[in-house]
Amino acid sequence: MSSIKQLLQGAEVEWKPLEKVAEIGTGNSNRKDEVENGEYPFYVRSKNVLRSSTYQFDEVAIIIPGEGGIGDIFHYANGKYALHQRAYRVHIVDKKVSTKFLYYFMQGYFKDYIISKSVGATASSIRKPMLEKFPIPIPPLSVQEEIVEILDKFSTLTAELQAELQARKSQYDYYREQLLSSIEENDHSSQPQSELDLHTNNSVWQPQGKVEWKALGEIGKFTRGLGIQKKDFTETGVGCIHYGQIHTHYGSHTNETTTFVSQKTAKNSRKAKYGDLIIATTSEDDKDVCKAVAWLGEEEIAVSSDACFYTHNLHPKYVTYFFQTEQFDKQKRPFITGAKVRRVHPDNLAKIKIPIPSPEEQERIVNILDKFETLTRSISEGLPKEIELRQKQYEYYRDKLLAFGSIKNKNE
Repeated sequence: MSSIKQLLQGAEVEWKPLEKVAEIGTGNSNRKDEVENGEYPFYVRSKNVLRSSTYQFDEVAIIIPGEGGIGDIFHYANGKYALHQRAYRVHIVDKKVSTKFLYYFMQGYFKDYIISKSVGATASSIRKPMLEKFPIPIPPLSVQEEIVEILDKFSTLTAELQAELQARKSQYDYYREQLLSSIEENDHSSQPQSELDLHTNNSVWQPQGKVEWKALGEIGKFTRGLGIQKKDFTETGVGCIHYGQIHTHYGSHTNETTTFVSQKTAKNSRKAKYGDLIIATTSEDDKDVCKAVAWLGEEEIAVSSDACFYTHNLHPKYVTYFFQTEQFDKQKRPFITGAKVRRVHPDNLAKIKIPIPSPEEQERIVNILDKFETLTRSISEGLPKEIELRQKQYEYYRDKLLAFGSIKNKNE
């Protein structure tokens, strides 16, 4: 692997502020412009790329959020796209600069630069002048292209591993949808289509017997969480689930918490019991709002605000699996409100309808999905570690190839 000194072979490297080589600006779209299955990519302030039916730009550009994920989120746009009003586009206009080269360089050095210009150890937002003054190296174009070629190979390998992991997850999603989303309202199917074989592409059984549809509010009760903040966490005490942890720490179900609060704090909170579904009612994107975890522990646990819990008499895992389906997602979306933070009020969750087969059928469906989830996890458990290893390898060579010297003092 060549170092930057070997690639340069004595050639000089010019430094310029970003504003001298690029057009920099924001979009004019907001979250209400998202269209499911829209024709064009819609870049917002997260790693997720949404879709839109209209576009604002047709170009090659680097996209970064104006707030949230500063220095960690970069998109490489090539073609027509829509852009959020708090996301920046960097469109190169200098023919001596490769957009992909700058994309890789910013991944390695932009975060430290922004932090050096901010108060504190983190940066919550970017002002346009900060972005304009970001100093970039401009080696000969041939050197930029060689660096891009090398780093593209590492990126492709990581992307292939991520695609394989996603394929495993999609396979699991397919079987879950077959079991839970293929039920039509008033469907009284009594015959299974075919036996489930986890090692083939056979269809899973359709739900058997009479299936009733009822609003969640008809068969259970939603209770809003209350007032627990991260500063209230203790090493021991009463278990608690904070809404943010539902997004980051928990899967479909759990019987233990990762955090606790004192008895005094718990006394003033609202508590979920065994079988309750704990739901994050806020998120930065529509997909994850109402992400849920079934509580299967014996003790009651405290639930934070920006979350609620659903008390019901259905199979706990059946309900949490339903919350992951397209059927639930389609019913949920009309109730989503908010701009920067997306949320669904528990009163509206109560209006969503769920198919209710017999208790025996719920158990059978859960057993099938549990087995497939276990199989998927077993197949996939090595992939995240491999992805992490490849990512570190990529970052090592990226930094080695882009080590043009410290940029902290280049614009002073």
